[in-house]
Amino acid sequence: MGDEQSIRVALGDIVVPPARIEAVHAKDALVQVTLSVPRSEARAMEPMRAAAEAALARLPGVLSATVVLTAHSEPAAPARKPPAGQGAMLLPEVSKIVAIASGKGGVGKSTTAVNLAVALVEQGLRVGLLDADIFGPSLPQMLGTQEKPRVTGSRIHPIQRWGLKAMSIGFLVEQETPMIWRGPMVMGALEQMMGQVEWGALDILVVDMPPGTGDAQLTMSQRVPLAGAVIVSTPQDVALIDARRGVRMFEKVGVPVLGLIENMSFYCCPKCGERAEIFGHGGAEAEAARLGCEFLGALPLKLAIRELADAGTPIVAARPESEEAAQYRAIAARVWAKLQVEAAPAGPSISFQ
Repeated sequence: MGDEQSIRVALGDIVVPPARIEAVHAKDALVQVTLSVPRSEARAMEPMRAAAEAALARLPGVLSATVVLTAHSEPAAPARKPPAGQGAMLLPEVSKIVAIASGKGGVGKSTTAVNLAVALVEQGLRVGLLDADIFGPSLPQMLGTQEKPRVTGSRIHPIQRWGLKAMSIGFLVEQETPMIWRGPMVMGALEQMMGQVEWGALDILVVDMPPGTGDAQLTMSQRVPLAGAVIVSTPQDVALIDARRGVRMFEKVGVPVLGLIENMSFYCCPKCGERAEIFGHGGAEAEAARLGCEFLGALPLKLAIRELADAGTPIVAARPESEEAAQYRAIAARVWAKLQVEAAPAGPSISFQ
């Protein structure tokens, strides 16, 4: 692996000023570099960030390189507190809680959440997956089980599948039972699945959010310390308008937006492999640049992803050698790396272990 000098030389070759280098961490063939930039310059510095990441990845012995832009010139958002009378924050044993969200339904958010969760398990992390969509729970179908959770007293034990712990209202009611509930009942169900489920100690809890910007989103932002949100969208303009609302909502409640994912970016024919951009292409990447968010990656509209999701076997687990599984793993690794940088203490530091 490259040492401190080779990392600094590689960064210098693409004209990264030494003063910008806030922190360097290298361990087990993984390199993480934090560059300090004013928030107002973040968008303009994105090409430099990408070039720095590529340069470090080419160093001998480096398997993965991550370069993140950060800024400390603006005050951080105030810590979120639960509304009066609602008690302490829930899920104290969970290190990181990440919301997978979308502005509208039908963009493949749940498929994305499940595959990212399984990819995080493959990284050796203790992972939970919470289906926060009370009206349209899809987790039982996508995990391939209708198992009822075990209950001990007032405590509910999560379902264990594909190496992760999972909970959904779909595990607690019959499959075709409609949830004809008003807002307070929805919030109560969500709090029950967070506060009464024996999640135990987790490195990360992935929350598959319902579409939109309603009661569930507000409850999550108020009752648990969300470490960040990932927005899933398709490329067409109507979906991007709603994705934009999702980004702004999380910003208003003080939750960092980790980035945008473009799902169904293109259609790939299962017979001939021909590619067709039936929903357009690149819209989410352009929107991410406009909003000052990171573009985390593009995922194709492929028959295998849909078939395996319907069969309860996420493609990351069922076909780990596939290109699609590799794309999910790359996005999951990027999200986890960003969470570590967000949590890192400010100030210059260089460590090699």
